[in-house]
Amino acid sequence: QVQLVESGGGLVQAGKTLNLSCAASGSTAGIYSMGWYRQAPGKQRELVARIINGGSTNYADSVKGRFTISRDNAKNIVYLQMNGLKPEDTGLYYCNAVRGNKDLVVGAYWGQGTQVTVSS
Repeated sequence: QVQLVESGGGLVQAGKTLNLSCAASGSTAGIYSMGWYRQAPGKQRELVARIINGGSTNYADSVKGRFTISRDNAKNIVYLQMNGLKPEDTGLYYCNAVRGNKDLVVGAYWGQGTQVTVSS
């Protein structure tokens, strides 16, 4: 099992910056990717950003150029720097970790979520 603990959410005005972090513990060996998803009220959970072992990243089109994901492999912490926040970025942000490799998912784990609210 992998436990994920998020921190850093809050209420900010549009245009400001928030930084999220997520610490993984437990069976962290074999984590293939870590990332952030978000869910707005009445909408499905969606990928925001993901970082894979080796450093390659994926971003939702809506956050490209504004958000940056990074990972401290030694500490098993993933970060999400969110610049230029918009009201549509509001949602519950979940940390995700996947154990396995590009061809096989051994396990997928979720944090409890941290609320991000952007006021206009």
